Amino acid sequence: MIFAKTHCSMVMANSMAVQNAKYKFNQYCGEISGAFADLGTFLPLVLGLIALNQFSPQGIFLGFGIFAIATALFYKRPIPVQPMKVITALVISQGLSPAMLQASGMLMGVILIVLALSGAISWMSKQLSPAVSIGIQLAIGIQLMLMGFNMMSESWIIGFGAFILLFLSRFLPMQYLAMPLVIGLGMLWQFSLNENAVLFDNYQPWQLGWPTIDEWSQAAVLLVLPQLALTLTNAVIATSAMATEKFPEDKQKLTPKHLALSSGIANFCLAPFGATAMCHGAGGLAVQYHFGARHMWAPLIFGITCLLIAICWGNDVAWLLGLIPMAILGSLLSIAGYQLAYNKNILRAKPYCIAVILFTALFCLLVNTAVGLLVGVLMELSRRYIAPRFKQN
Repeated sequence: MIFAKTHCSMVMANSMAVQNAKYKFNQYCGEISGAFADLGTFLPLVLGLIALNQFSPQGIFLGFGIFAIATALFYKRPIPVQPMKVITALVISQGLSPAMLQASGMLMGVILIVLALSGAISWMSKQLSPAVSIGIQLAIGIQLMLMGFNMMSESWIIGFGAFILLFLSRFLPMQYLAMPLVIGLGMLWQFSLNENAVLFDNYQPWQLGWPTIDEWSQAAVLLVLPQLALTLTNAVIATSAMATEKFPEDKQKLTPKHLALSSGIANFCLAPFGATAMCHGAGGLAVQYHFGARHMWAPLIFGITCLLIAICWGNDVAWLLGLIPMAILGSLLSIAGYQLAYNKNILRAKPYCIAVILFTALFCLLVNTAVGLLVGVLMELSRRYIAPRFKQN
């Protein structure tokens, strides 16, 4: 009898040990997969700056590495680090100088620090109802999906095949392995063609510089103003809303004030050393969480990888990064957009809230994020203050 009890205890202990080992393995895979889940947003913009504009890769990857590691150590959650999309896209498309990118990063840093310390960003976040926030996320998610589909047009079979696999992976027990598998297969396919998807023929050496007065003023008008609304809504307010929903126990730390302050300090301090304008992002958080990131390890792994790339940059690293097909990056970007756009609360919302969501998203898409934000806030204010007065009269 005693032997039987002992045997049962040993079996139970072994079973629990196996379950714990399996849980830890899945957790580690999730953190590693989540660390690189946002490459669809990150790599096209970063590689564009290096390959098309000949910016210094060392300065760019160093900036992301330091910012990501600092983010991991402070928040201890998978808070993403991304390039500021509007600024980076405009710099690439218009062939602007590294000094203008540097000026825009420092200006955004100062603005975010002032808004955070003055309390203005906290006040702004309180004026946004969940419906307005969901509407902004819906619009940005759709924009990311459209960008991703455009990149997937490089090779529709590869792009949509990767997208379908990544989409269906959430129904599979080993969903965390889908993203590394897709990237690895894409790189093998590109290698079999004996060519790189992105070529790094020439780039500037890493050097310190300082913008001229002309570059400061041009950066403020051409880059900072278009970026500001998107950063405040998506990178600060929407990211805070999503992070507190997924990690309610850390809501005191995951505030708009802290997110604005961390982005502001990073940009102000790292832009002089060649870093591009950086921020957090709701889309990045959505896709990292989807692929299993739950703790600080995802941004920490990503940050260390960026630092290693900066330190070891050379022909071998450039060749390896260039093997990632654009269609694969597009599929990752589309998945990030889908995760951001989809919100089950839309289906449970009241008719007026649905109207706020749709009108906010519509004006974000048709005009810009600032106008969409204004339309959503005005609709909410009319419901809070104007409608009750009409009922009283």
